[in-house]
Order: sequence, then structure tokens, then C-alpha cells
Amino acid sequence: MPNNSNKSDRDKSCFPDYDLHATMRAAILYGVRDVRVEKKSIPNPSTRDVFLKIEAVGICGSDIHYYKQGRIGDQVVNAPTIMGHEFSATVMCLGKDVENLHIGERVAVDPAISCGKCEQCLSGNPNLCPNVCFCGTPPINGVFAEYAVMPAANCFLLPDEMSFAEGTLLEPLGVAIHAINLSHLKPGNTVAVLGAGPIGLLIASVAKASGASVVYMTEPLEYRRNFAKKYIADHVIDPVGHDAAENILELTEGRGVDLVFEAAGAPETPAQAAKMVRTGGKIILAGIPDNDEILFNASMARRKGLTIKLVRRMKHSYPSAIQMVKTGMVDLKPLITHHFPLTRVGEAMAMLSNYQDGVIKVVIE
Repeated sequence: MPNNSNKSDRDKSCFPDYDLHATMRAAILYGVRDVRVEKKSIPNPSTRDVFLKIEAVGICGSDIHYYKQGRIGDQVVNAPTIMGHEFSATVMCLGKDVENLHIGERVAVDPAISCGKCEQCLSGNPNLCPNVCFCGTPPINGVFAEYAVMPAANCFLLPDEMSFAEGTLLEPLGVAIHAINLSHLKPGNTVAVLGAGPIGLLIASVAKASGASVVYMTEPLEYRRNFAKKYIADHVIDPVGHDAAENILELTEGRGVDLVFEAAGAPETPAQAAKMVRTGGKIILAGIPDNDEILFNASMARRKGLTIKLVRRMKHSYPSAIQMVKTGMVDLKPLITHHFPLTRVGEAMAMLSNYQDGVIKVVIE
């Protein structure tokens, strides 16, 4: 791998060896279930940016929401938009003010470009920045493309032993770490995770690595239940035709679990969470509901004195995510079940939407 770290590289202007009028291929979402691979102009950098060759991009649940519904809440695909935000890349060119990266280095990239000036940014919560530019969130283009330009500060070096595909999962792992941090999980706590998609599985994995004594999971799809049991969960419950909350109350001798992480986004799961958590416990809501509503029994939540928090992406989690993978605390490899080329993004999204072929995580390469 080239590592041109001499000063002359850093003194070059942006795009010293690239034609600014050149084009690249990108997978563009035009509307519901309408993805087309087309030519787009190569993006232009600022002096603090890096020009990246995108090596791998994970398909996130939020990408599937845009693909299936054309929106998440009030964020609507009103114009053709490049989706994608979980990515790793190779540094191809440096803006003239970039000092901390070198050409040829392998990086995972934080897709959130916060303003750094608002109240939330200054108080240490860039994930809540109202001015954030987040890759793949309309109208901001994402990275289902051959190249991208990002601030150097958003790039984190991948360890040599970590693949580009694993690097794409550092962003969802960061979301899981943020969810666990919000919960203030203590060693020995009991945990339930509702939903065994990638986020739910990663939350369960981080919970175990952080000292959870028992992790219960619920999941309606049999293949995902089997995967969860093999991957991380101590008990996996089928919520279809069963009262999942009652099952967990029985398994905990009526007490309930200390913490519930809702990662399904299903209409019924917040209410299940409120029922299965112990009095004085916490519910952390990470799932994105299709109907943009969160419903549970208010009197039960009030009587139990529950603490309820919502997960908004992540903050300052990449270094921790990299260390957890590097030291073997979390294993990302089993989650990656499918690989597709850029030209087949639409096919990959359709497969994920329909839960076909045992899919857990798809990586576009």
C-alpha cells in the first residue's frame, strides 16, 4: 500500500492528478423502489477535505426506509438522491491544509458533518447538531458511488487486520456503543434487545462486552432468531403468536430486565419494552418506526417510573468501535452475509426489503 507521507504531497493543491470535469458511477434513488446507476460529476473538495476512493458501503436500515417509503419522518426524497453512509475508503488526494492523513491510507468515515458551532456541538453532542450534513439523508448525497469528498476530521485509520467490509460496520457499531452509553449499563445487568437486525445484534454484542449478565432477544424471523442465538443471545424469543413480554417476565421470575433496547421499529415493540422492563428500569429506543409514531401504555410507564431515551445516531464512537473490533470484544465478520457490486444496489435493497436468502448485512463493493 503506498504511503506518500512526504511534505510535497501535503503542499499540493486539491485534486492535483484528477480531472475535475470527470464523472463517476453512482446508484441514485429516484423514488420508491426506483434505483438507477448513472454518471455523476466528481465532487469538489475544500482545503481541509480528502478525496476518497470508496471501497465498501454497508446498506443500512435507514436506506431501506427511503427505498421502501421514500421518506423517514419529514425527511423526504423529493429529488434524485445518492443513498449510503456506512463506508470505508482509500485516501486518494489531500486538501492542502490536511496534515493528519496520507495518500494511500485506508479509512473508515464518519458520515455526519456537524457544524461545530451550534449549542449542541459546543456541548459535546454533535449527533444532535441541527445543521448536520449527513451522507445519504435527503437532500445530501451519500456514498453509493465510486468517489467521495469528506473532511479529513471524519476519517479514521483502519487497522491493517480489518477489512474494508468490516470498516463499513464501524458506523452501526458506533450507534450500538452510543445506545449502550445512553443506558449506563452496569456489569451484571440483564438486557433485552427487541429486533435481531444488524443494529439489534450489535447492541446485544456491545452489551455483553460491557458486562451484561444475560441478553434476551426477540425476533419474528426464524433465520434471524437462529443467527442471534449462534452469534450472541442467551435466549431468543419468537414474538409471533406469543406474548414476548410475558415470556421474558417468566424467565426473570416476574422482575423484568434492567434494560430494554428497542431496535425493531415495529408498532408493538415499545409497548412490549415497557411491559418487560423492571420497575425503575430504562428503555432505549433505537428503531425507526415506519409510521413515525412511538406508542406504549402511559400509566404503566408512569407507575414503573421508567427512563426512556431515544438514540440519535452516535457521537465520538469511532475510536471505541475500532478498539472493540481490534481487541476481539466484538466480531463483525459473521454479520456480513452478502456482497454486491455498485451496479446491483437496487437488487441488494430489494433482497434486504424482502428478507431473502438469510440476509443480515449487505456490503456494496
